[in-house]
Amino acid sequence: MNDATDVAAFDVDGTLTVRDCVKPFLLKVGGWSGVAAALARKPAASMGAAMRRDRDRFKELLVGGVLRGRKVDQVEEMGEEFADVVAADWLRADTMARLRWHQRMGHRIVLVSASLSPYLKPLGRTLGVDDVLCAEPLREGDHFGDGLDGANCRAAEKVRRLEAWMADKDLREATVWAYGDSAGDRELLARADHPLLVKGTTVTAVPAGFAS
Repeated sequence: MNDATDVAAFDVDGTLTVRDCVKPFLLKVGGWSGVAAALARKPAASMGAAMRRDRDRFKELLVGGVLRGRKVDQVEEMGEEFADVVAADWLRADTMARLRWHQRMGHRIVLVSASLSPYLKPLGRTLGVDDVLCAEPLREGDHFGDGLDGANCRAAEKVRRLEAWMADKDLREATVWAYGDSAGDRELLARADHPLLVKGTTVTAVPAGFAS
C-alpha cells in the first residue's frame, strides 16, 4: 500500500496558468484558417453547440476538426514546444508555490484538466507531478481521428477520473486537496476535503494552519 495519505488535484487553465491554453495550442497547430475550417466543416453542429452553450460538444468539433488526419508524433512535438512556453511564461506564481508545498510535504499531485494531452502531459513531466488526467484527442493508429477519446475532462468527469485514479493507486481513503477557478471545477471542489477556488485571489504558498 502507498504511504501517501494526501492527494492534491489541480485544474490547469486559469488555476496553474494565467490564461487558457486550448485555443492557443490549436492555433499553433492549425492557424486561424484551420480553426475556421474546423467549425465550418460541420456548420449545423457547430452552430447548435454554440447556441446550446454545449462546451463539450463544441470542443469536440473544434479539436477533431483541427487535429484529424495529422500525425500524432508531429502534433506531440508541437505539444512539447508549447508546454515549454507555458512553463516559462504562463504559470501563476502563487498556485505554483502551493504545488511546490504539496511536493515538499510528499503529497501525490495530479493535474485534472480539460486541456489537451499533447501539451499537458509534457507540462506535467516538467512540473514533476505524479499524473495527468485530461482531454485526450482521438487517435487512429499514428494519426489523430475526429474528436475526443472519451468525455471531456470537466465538471463531473473530473471527479470520475480522479476517483478512478485514486482507486487504481490504492488511495481511496486519501485526504483530497483541490484547486480550480471556474464552474467546470465545481464538482471537483465539492469532492475535496480541502477545496480552494483560486479565481480572484492570491493563493498563499502554505495553507493556514499547516507547516511549511
